[in-house]
Amino acid sequence: MSTRTGSTGAALRRRLRAELGEIVRTDATTRAAYTSDASIYRAVPAAVAEPRSFEELERVVAVARDCGIPITARGGGTSIAGNAMGDGIVVDTSRHLNRIVSLDPDARTAVVQSGVVLDDLRAAAAPYGLTFGPDPSTHARCTIGGMIGNNACGSHSVAWGTTADNVLALRTLLPDGRWLDARRGSSGDPDTDLRLTRLRDRHLGVLRTELGRFARQVSGFGLHHLLPERGFDVAKALVGTEGTCGLVGEATVRLVPVPPARALVVLGLPDVFAAAELAPFLAAEGALTVEGMADDLLAALRSRPGRADAGGALPEGGAWLYCEVGGDSPGAALAAGHALARTAAGRCSGLTRLVTDDPAQVRDLWWIREAGAGIVTRGADGGSAWPGWEDSAVPPDRLAGYLRDLYDLMAEHGLRGVPFGHFGEGCVHLRLSFDFTKESGAAAYRRFIEAAAQLVTAHGGSVSGEHGDGRARSELLEVMYSPELRTAFGAFKSVFDPDSTLNPGIVVDPRPLDDDIRPGSGRASLPLTPVHALARDGGSFASAVNRCVGVGACRSLGETGAMCPSFRATHDEVHSTRGRARVLGEMLRGGHIEDGWRSTEVRDALDLCLSCKACAGECPVNVDMATYKSEFLHHHYAGRLRPRTHYSIGWLPVWSRLVTAVPAVPRLVNALLARPWISALAKRAAGTEPRRDLITFAGRNFPRWFRRRAPRPSGDRPSVMLWPDTFTSYHSPEVGRAAVEVLEALGYDVRLPDGPVCCGLTWHSTGQLTRARAVLRRSLDALDDNLPIVGLEPSCTVMLRDEAHELLPDDPRAARLKTQVVTLAELVARHEGPWPFGRIDTDAISQVHCHQEAKGSYDPDREVLERLGVRTRVLTAGCCGLAGNFGFEPGHWEVSQSCAERQLYPAVEAAGQDTLVLADGFSCRTQIAQGTRRDGTHLAEVLHRALSHDETHSATTNSPGETG
Repeated sequence: MSTRTGSTGAALRRRLRAELGEIVRTDATTRAAYTSDASIYRAVPAAVAEPRSFEELERVVAVARDCGIPITARGGGTSIAGNAMGDGIVVDTSRHLNRIVSLDPDARTAVVQSGVVLDDLRAAAAPYGLTFGPDPSTHARCTIGGMIGNNACGSHSVAWGTTADNVLALRTLLPDGRWLDARRGSSGDPDTDLRLTRLRDRHLGVLRTELGRFARQVSGFGLHHLLPERGFDVAKALVGTEGTCGLVGEATVRLVPVPPARALVVLGLPDVFAAAELAPFLAAEGALTVEGMADDLLAALRSRPGRADAGGALPEGGAWLYCEVGGDSPGAALAAGHALARTAAGRCSGLTRLVTDDPAQVRDLWWIREAGAGIVTRGADGGSAWPGWEDSAVPPDRLAGYLRDLYDLMAEHGLRGVPFGHFGEGCVHLRLSFDFTKESGAAAYRRFIEAAAQLVTAHGGSVSGEHGDGRARSELLEVMYSPELRTAFGAFKSVFDPDSTLNPGIVVDPRPLDDDIRPGSGRASLPLTPVHALARDGGSFASAVNRCVGVGACRSLGETGAMCPSFRATHDEVHSTRGRARVLGEMLRGGHIEDGWRSTEVRDALDLCLSCKACAGECPVNVDMATYKSEFLHHHYAGRLRPRTHYSIGWLPVWSRLVTAVPAVPRLVNALLARPWISALAKRAAGTEPRRDLITFAGRNFPRWFRRRAPRPSGDRPSVMLWPDTFTSYHSPEVGRAAVEVLEALGYDVRLPDGPVCCGLTWHSTGQLTRARAVLRRSLDALDDNLPIVGLEPSCTVMLRDEAHELLPDDPRAARLKTQVVTLAELVARHEGPWPFGRIDTDAISQVHCHQEAKGSYDPDREVLERLGVRTRVLTAGCCGLAGNFGFEPGHWEVSQSCAERQLYPAVEAAGQDTLVLADGFSCRTQIAQGTRRDGTHLAEVLHRALSHDETHSATTNSPGETG
């Protein structure tokens, strides 16, 4: 990074802070979070700017100009080619410059700021039957500004065009502080128009012969839009310049009408080559999408935890084409789908097909395709795969031949990859098994990329079919284009950015494609032996962290989806799963973050992680930030004093057992804590959030109740072991009592372990892993290896099923827990004996525990509730916000409440008094009680209530709510 002022490093950051104030962030944590996008490249920025207005954006540009440092524009940071990262000032418009300025349904246009997320624009246009045509798979988090920078396309571009086809005008800020209002016919400035006209006229021949040959030729700059026959459209020429010619402030975009009804046709073909042969024909038939994928992608998906049955709805085949069709009515759309399928069958023997308009089925099928960019970063064998040759494109009628040659090239270089993409337009996404852990990794990467560039050019194609050129492909333009055209590219950039302030090294004067590769650099700089087995990552913490390739699913802000709750609350990249992964990566690499496990920067980045495990379930590559946080905290605090909550909430199982050991003590403690001044002192001593109520203790704990109840004859009834977790045992014993009576009504002999047990959850979440392992081992000693273990607390159930073996990989008893532990709903749903429950016939809302949502399934609960007559609305916003110790820790109140206010609190407040509020998690019930003053109900209590509705059940059964 060069500067005219000579300011570097810390001095430069001080100057930026002095001149730009809170507009810029120069702390090491933030800069680490922005070191990469979704590419393989890395650069540590000098600062990150988050302007809140165009005036502040102008100030950023002026200061950068005076300091002589480059500027890189960034939206959602999902760029796969390395076009949204840089070593100067990274300008993130997504946080504040994200307003839809206007929307004109009659003119079918919208004016939007550059940071508007695509899905927000689509949602605003939907009531008018309109949408923005280009729709990349990152539509839930990519921004319009980023789409303009990369000339994004997506699955519907086969029908509705690329971003360039749908941009009508751009308001762009130049490095000299001027704003240009570019449109068809003018840049908005006469002098600029004159220079562009002269440039165009000097290079008319190459603009007409080398550019615009097919729809997905997006490499380089779109200078063909300056041609007279194309209307001298400066706005369209600026689309795809990757932030190298100006910073987009606002864009006027075209909206397209959406068919009133749509159906999805999925065609199964023998192999990917047959799919490639058929795809152009289907595009010509008018399909709205023609997306292709090979069975390699499905194999990679099925290797993911909990995805073994994925793709079950797909028709048989070795490859598939997804073709969406429209119609004026559902019947017309289905008829069009069946007609397209019949036509396809007439051209390809052995074709299988599925035609559907069922919303749930369509959503599930599309998820497979849209998650592809993340799924294929890990092969079915667990090996890594990386972008680089990510989205080459050829004329569609040459796709099959290109794919055959590409497979041969991969084999020649010893690489594996999974092709998928926009087959109807000849565009192929491909992640490859480059091994950047070896010294020779970068050289091998270069050899393949250069050979692949020669190959795609020989097929008349483009090194990029979307996502731009960036660091990955700009150097390859010399293979694809003539020297004269590349000279024209440089002249075009000079018209707008003569000093190369904006995103230097991209397209013009490119950086080497094998410089600054992120995955292979610094991996061994921090020696470590993780406590967790990290079995899916070969025991390597670095490999686990490098699961994150940056596709940014954790930045989605839609109404559904659980990941990532802290980012949803703050909209801060640092608080996204991706941001945290980048910070951890910098810790492992060393240099930028130098303190290793002792790093306060990493601790701060992880602080707002709720350990909800949503990323472990929803992230396409199953990044498990909760586990990484636990591992970090273990090393960070080794041999050091911890925060007080680690001793109070982290050791809650011990304190709860002690307080409830003597029957009179819990009542006394509860009474004392009800006094405000004593409660305040207790919170201060425990180090907890002062606005958070402390939990209360059970008057008679569940194990004591169980031991003292009248013995039940066991007879020949099958035995089950009920897991007496801390929360049930010492804080909500009514749940345990209800569960016992429900299980006995089902015909089971209920037992408890021999002695106190604990899954170690509170120690695990606070990173006290040595203690967690010891607690688990002791608990395993108290179990009967042959009995099913029924869990009532979802977080404890997940801890036993998934974390125990990670913490105790050499203990076969821990491995058995995965199949030995069942939830109450699972046991009841598969029960084959007499059904002792009556119907309740009531409404309910259900807050599913985040760990159950991430690592289990709510389907058995739905089945049981439906059989009970409980009409359940399941909330879809993920974590309640309390998240165990998280909501009790100081500094977390606002995020904790924001999570609950997203959906949980409003749903509870709107529910009628007769509507059940279902929540199996103790944290969820605590958050509900403290935030709404309603009480959450466990499934065990619902089932117990249903027992009293069955005439065959004894009326003498004790109430589970009896406190004794």
